[in-house]
Amino acid sequence: MDSSLNAARRTRELAVVAEETVDVLVVGLGATGAGAALDAVSRGLSVAAIDAHDLAFGTSRFSSKLIHGGLRYLAKGQVGIARESAVERGVLLRRTAPHLVKAHPYVLPLTPEVSRSRAELLMTGYRLGDGLRAAAGTPRRLLPGPSRLTAARAHTLAPMLSEDGLRGGLLSWDGRVYDDARLVVAIARTAAAYGARILTRCRALELTGAGAKVRDELTGAEFGIRARTVINAAGVWAGLLDPRVSLRPSRGTHLVLRPGTLPGLLSGLHIPIPGESNRFALVLPQADGRVHVGLTDEPLDGPVPDVPEAPEEDIRTLLSVLNTVLAAPVAREAVAGAYAGLRPLLAADGRTADVSRRHAVYADAGKADGGVVTVVGGKLTTYRRMAADAVDRAISVGNLPAGRSRTALIPLVGAVRDHGAVTPRTGAAAGRGRPPERLVARHGVEAAAVHELVRAHPEEVGLGITMGELMWSVAHEGALDADDLLDRRTRIGLVPEDRAAALPAARAAFTR
Repeated sequence: MDSSLNAARRTRELAVVAEETVDVLVVGLGATGAGAALDAVSRGLSVAAIDAHDLAFGTSRFSSKLIHGGLRYLAKGQVGIARESAVERGVLLRRTAPHLVKAHPYVLPLTPEVSRSRAELLMTGYRLGDGLRAAAGTPRRLLPGPSRLTAARAHTLAPMLSEDGLRGGLLSWDGRVYDDARLVVAIARTAAAYGARILTRCRALELTGAGAKVRDELTGAEFGIRARTVINAAGVWAGLLDPRVSLRPSRGTHLVLRPGTLPGLLSGLHIPIPGESNRFALVLPQADGRVHVGLTDEPLDGPVPDVPEAPEEDIRTLLSVLNTVLAAPVAREAVAGAYAGLRPLLAADGRTADVSRRHAVYADAGKADGGVVTVVGGKLTTYRRMAADAVDRAISVGNLPAGRSRTALIPLVGAVRDHGAVTPRTGAAAGRGRPPERLVARHGVEAAAVHELVRAHPEEVGLGITMGELMWSVAHEGALDADDLLDRRTRIGLVPEDRAAALPAARAAFTR
């Protein structure tokens, strides 16, 4: 089946879904919800998946872009979570999304604030993390091991580091996703290729184990979706649909630095946070020339907003940590934008920074209609495992005829399997010659087809992105308005002035 998501397909499937009874209804189309849709449909179950907004509208687009092996959890003695993270990182690197997830180097500068004994302890941790890599079966060619750096080598990888007292660095490697929102789009499109009905702008008003009352947010029309089982994967909003769930969301803020702010940066940076033994700020250069700096971990008080704001206090805190290792401090004016995501943490005592990232699945099989299965917690790296656990429970609750999860072996749209490509029928011809590496990094084996549109519509709209790429997102990636294009299919919208400049082109992409 075609993996293309667009307005025409949405209209067709809305007409059908109101008349049928599906095996599984998934509410929420972040990484976990899209993953649950793919997991269920690939087991042979009929699936509808809805979201009140867009693919990756919530937490899944506001991550640090890390696909990590759980070293932080290992340091806390949470061996199970650490091993689970390492296994899922390997699945993404090797099989399901090697076009979007790759190894990335990180330098931890050994400044006078990092004692020699602490440096030894950190290197021991990196080596234990490398042991997790080996235990998970991830080859070193995909994820190199840690090493020590001389001061000169550390300065080559990160020329902006202060040389005052710098005695070297620790080099480590971990997984990194090109774009977290694009990963979710690939998961959702793969589910669509298997036959799942992926329906954005459809808000669940009421939820039971037998389905949901839904409102089409584009027309205001209300209708019902009947289902044999329901999975609530609404993330930080899950408690609004399931009163059994008690969450304690935390806010993670990132800065977006203007291109050229940290010139010559060839690796990521791990910067020790003063007063913290196992927490580090992250500096991550982006393909578009920007640099992201994160990450705070502050409790959220009050109602959960649709789009959280990054407070000025978080911005200044991150700048302060960043400037502890730089030769020339970064000024507030270099911050072109900022974004904040909300972690759907399970309620627990203590600081949110210390709350476990383990996920949980709730179900009430005692109800006459089977109840609702709710999955919460976790993190981007382990989305596939979370989805599989939720579908396992839904199958048990609903007594559905289905086997075990298959998603560890299913390449996502854009990935390559053996000598062929998992590329959907899109109606676009393959490009002549090799497409630019930028398109390959964003689209994998679909890059050639995207390149054909870029050739025909080469007008740049921002950050090197062209009108042809926006048109591809409209035709095949489920973008329904300019916000979808600027804030999720691309990340132009992270900087307000860039967003304003690209807005007319984004609107025009729907009329081409």
